[in-house]
Amino acid sequence: MGFIIGVLTAVLVLDSLLLMLLILIQLPKKEAGVGQAFGGAATDALFGAGGGNALTKMTKYAAVVFFVLAFGLSVIISKRVHKSDTRVRQALQQQAATPVPAAATGASNVLQSLVTTNVVESARTNSVSTNTPAQK
Repeated sequence: MGFIIGVLTAVLVLDSLLLMLLILIQLPKKEAGVGQAFGGAATDALFGAGGGNALTKMTKYAAVVFFVLAFGLSVIISKRVHKSDTRVRQALQQQAATPVPAAATGASNVLQSLVTTNVVESARTNSVSTNTPAQK
């Protein structure tokens, strides 16, 4: 699913660049606009005086592709996020529904008694080892 989202995003970026280019090279309606800023005569020479119809059609198709891709990507990504959110909620509900064993509630008491036992045993071992060489 991630690969498809990446490919569609790349196509969307390329389409938006094409759309910007098509809009910038179109002939202005009243001999003014952004097309004149880049040299209106040069676009006439390059694309011909009647190129406005083909450019207009290409712009319309590129705009339709842009909107379809943007809408499709938003739907795909929202479904993906909703799916992962649902999985997390289900896992949390299952974790909350499982009963906690009685031994786990007294885990701190058990841990504390084990630590105390180990300290007492290590103290006995140290006292035995220190007494043993003195007795020899």
